[in-house]
Amino acid sequence: MPSQLEQLKSFTTVVADTGDFESMKAFTPQDATTNPSLILKAAGLPAYAALVDRAIAEAGPDASMDNVIDLLLVTFGQEILKIVPGRVSSEVDARLSFDTGATIERAHHIIDLYAQAGISRDRVLIKIASTWEGIKAAESLEQEGIHCNLTLLFSFAQAIACAEAKVQLISPFVGRILDWHKKSTGNEYVGADDPGVISVTEIYNYYKKFGHATEVMGASFRNTGEILELAGCDLLTISPNLLQELAESDATVERKLNATTAASADIERATYDEKSFRFALNEDAMATEKTAEGIRNFAADIVKLEQLIDAKRG
Repeated sequence: MPSQLEQLKSFTTVVADTGDFESMKAFTPQDATTNPSLILKAAGLPAYAALVDRAIAEAGPDASMDNVIDLLLVTFGQEILKIVPGRVSSEVDARLSFDTGATIERAHHIIDLYAQAGISRDRVLIKIASTWEGIKAAESLEQEGIHCNLTLLFSFAQAIACAEAKVQLISPFVGRILDWHKKSTGNEYVGADDPGVISVTEIYNYYKKFGHATEVMGASFRNTGEILELAGCDLLTISPNLLQELAESDATVERKLNATTAASADIERATYDEKSFRFALNEDAMATEKTAEGIRNFAADIVKLEQLIDAKRG
């Protein structure tokens, strides 16, 4: 019997949620995702010190910190793309999450750096937080042929706005949704009753029902049970420890999400303008709190990354 990981790959595109190259080599994912926290963790390891030094040297002594950070992200991205056959996600500075123009500008810079390295834009996804401003930035970038991964997504309203903006891919955060509900209610949730699983299932079914091309990539998993309940989702980005668990099990994996079934589901169409989007997000305490928390944490890790670079620059 093939491992659960191999079975899962027959239903779903598996993506590595890590900045660790060795993990990517071990599990042969199609794509890889990074974020400031993962890059910070990797950049602090001796094995990756040379990459940080290379980015600093290539940027030059007079380069702005923003330029060095972007070059570091792209340097990691280049190495990742030597391992995975598909795409890498590189994230715009989370401190720009409420600035559409600045997000577009930084996305252009990241794409230009990849182009200078000989990497075409079809192998890169620009990661942007799912704020209204971020979604509008992604809408503009998509029209230019720069594809985006809308991250820190916790609500149906965010997902619908992303689909209407025709973004390439969204990353609903399954585990963080679970975290909030467990803390809020004190209850344990298992399998199909997991609030994060329910959220992604609802989004997937809606997209398939109404023919939205935006890809759904479940993210931020807490256990393999969540992953297996979403077998059949377009993509799932999975941390190395959970990839290992799946690789070591040969239990049967059943497809849970199916586009054909979703197409016949009884679902009403929804749409959001800026006002209704902001109100819907405000009404969803979990999504409001987790989006804000995620932006704060990613922003804090960018600051730590800057401090690491400053220390190396002397």
